[in-house]
Amino acid sequence: MDNLPLRRAKNQSRHHQIISVSNSTPSLDQEKICAYPWHPDNGDGTFTNPVIYADYSDPDVIRVGQDYYLVASSFNCTPGLPILHSRDLVNWTIVNHALKNLPHPRYAEVQPGCGVWAPAIRFHADQFWIFFPTPDEGIYVTTAEHPTAEWSEPWLLLAGKGLIDPCPLWDDDGQAYLIHAYAASRAGIKHRLQVRPMSPDGKNILGDGQVVFHEPEKHPTLEGPKFHKRNGWYYLSAPAGGVATGWQVILRSRHIYGPYEDKIVLAQGSTAINGPHQGALVDTAKGDWWFVHFQDAGVYGRIIHLQPMRWENDWPLIGINQSAYGVGEPVGEFQKPEVTGTVSPANPQTSDEFDAPKLGLQWQWQANHQPDWFHLEPNRSRLNLLPQFFAGADFKKIPNVLAQKFPAQTFAVETQLELDASRVGEEAGLIVLGRNDAALSLQKCTDGSYLVWRVDGELKFQAKLSAPSVRLKVSVHSGGVCRFSFRADGQWTHLPETFTAQLGVWIGAKVGIYSLKRQSQPTTGSASFDYFRFLPAE
Repeated sequence: MDNLPLRRAKNQSRHHQIISVSNSTPSLDQEKICAYPWHPDNGDGTFTNPVIYADYSDPDVIRVGQDYYLVASSFNCTPGLPILHSRDLVNWTIVNHALKNLPHPRYAEVQPGCGVWAPAIRFHADQFWIFFPTPDEGIYVTTAEHPTAEWSEPWLLLAGKGLIDPCPLWDDDGQAYLIHAYAASRAGIKHRLQVRPMSPDGKNILGDGQVVFHEPEKHPTLEGPKFHKRNGWYYLSAPAGGVATGWQVILRSRHIYGPYEDKIVLAQGSTAINGPHQGALVDTAKGDWWFVHFQDAGVYGRIIHLQPMRWENDWPLIGINQSAYGVGEPVGEFQKPEVTGTVSPANPQTSDEFDAPKLGLQWQWQANHQPDWFHLEPNRSRLNLLPQFFAGADFKKIPNVLAQKFPAQTFAVETQLELDASRVGEEAGLIVLGRNDAALSLQKCTDGSYLVWRVDGELKFQAKLSAPSVRLKVSVHSGGVCRFSFRADGQWTHLPETFTAQLGVWIGAKVGIYSLKRQSQPTTGSASFDYFRFLPAE
């Protein structure tokens, strides 16, 4: 990530502001926390990409009135299908999840790389629709009266292995259609787009339709299509060339089933923003157009960028420095979209004092979750995680890890933990995980409580503790280099080694908390977390 032109010094000096925190623990009264480790809004009418420095991959965005709503992939994590809201395409907050749990019992266990892939969100017939795939089961649909309301139980529109990236289109004549791509890992195909007729209520596919584009010599990978219609043209916006190094393609035709002509409209070019593609064409209330897309940022996941866009000869031109052929390059900084009124700076939620009656929307579990995995004590600002049985050593397989996305290139997280269970074999702690994992935990043993640090299940450090609670911290630096530390009494103790986090399967690394037991006896207590705070990295 060091090659990203993100004006790091300016952002860090301006946005690593500190505020005092009031806490019942005297030693915390003078602690300082970071309001947020990354801000895209420069406060002068411009923004700096990425507009979301977190893993909201495969974004789709719509505008309804003055409001924009973004939905993203969530893979095996639940609740799924996060929904974010903005008034200016720059400042975003999480407002809901459309999916409580994944619609198949196998997701009770962690299924890396499976689950919800690229979704599409639309507003039609006075309701909101999300079409989403799970590549091993098929294409689902869920609806709601409003993005912040309760979403319907998803129904399976089209069963099949390897069917991905669906998007609907309701045409001017009342007919409806669905476009989708194919996953090479399941179907052995990665460069075909297929349009199928669909009932207008989104309940039935009415036929096979046609493959409308298949030119692998030009676009060896073609997926993530989004359907649009403008000025009598049908448009398919589709990423090509692969996640990390690809480009954005626009296909257009006068007929729903083609033939479609293609044009590359956005590529990395001379910039350091790799693979700028897969996202949404969206207009403003004032008639301007923008393109929201991701960039593969390795351990940080697929972070979200915003590009200016204009139309020329009924082709969209995206970014800047367009050549005569319309191939644009992504911007690092640009003028914000024009809006009516003022928009306050906002970011997806992170820090949590656990003083609300519900978990914050920033949290996700590693698999389908149960309501009895936790309970909150808002009057005490405390989250109690009930330990779930887990006998293995691979922390990546634990369903009841409660985690968040990395929200910036550098940051730190601190939490305070107390184990009120007395049964030997129970433990809880702070964890960073992706394709590898590192956990700093408090563990109950026969001769007392121990602080234990494991990397990929291997014991790296342990120390006996006499204090009933401990403060745990991890500082994350460029490239995902993590340093863990703890404080039971006295000063902070830094662990002797660093840990370099890795991305997960199609998702970025995460940081979170967990509680488990190594024996299958009934649970006798819980792990209590007093807060989960993001700070500047040390």
